Amino acid sequence: MNWIVTRIKWIMLVSGALTCTMIHAAIAPQAALRSTFGETLQGPLAEIIVRNWAVLITLVGAMLIWGAYSPAGRRMVLTVAGFSKLVYIVLVIVHGRQYLGHPVGLSVVVDGVVVALFAGYFIGAGRRHAAP
Repeated sequence: MNWIVTRIKWIMLVSGALTCTMIHAAIAPQAALRSTFGETLQGPLAEIIVRNWAVLITLVGAMLIWGAYSPAGRRMVLTVAGFSKLVYIVLVIVHGRQYLGHPVGLSVVVDGVVVALFAGYFIGAGRRHAAP
């Protein structure tokens, strides 16, 4: 776990940059849905919800980038980002298994690895504080 603690800045930067790519869905929601899920949602409500969802995800990515440079806020950022990614994974597995063959399946795997790395950071950082 020590290697995660020593590299958390870079883990957060890469994860944050990947997460920020969701800004694409705020700009072109239908194209983003089609490329991610292989389907689209129609209507003005879908436009609002997808654009808002995309901006919120992008903000989580920006928080990860900020947290990489701000050790004081790192625990909170990792908690929020990790929980957000975990909820996304669970929602896709429970309600959207049919989409796992699309790029969303890859995002579930990547987010799962990221959540595991974040958890490893908490375990490793906790051990560092517990050591005499």
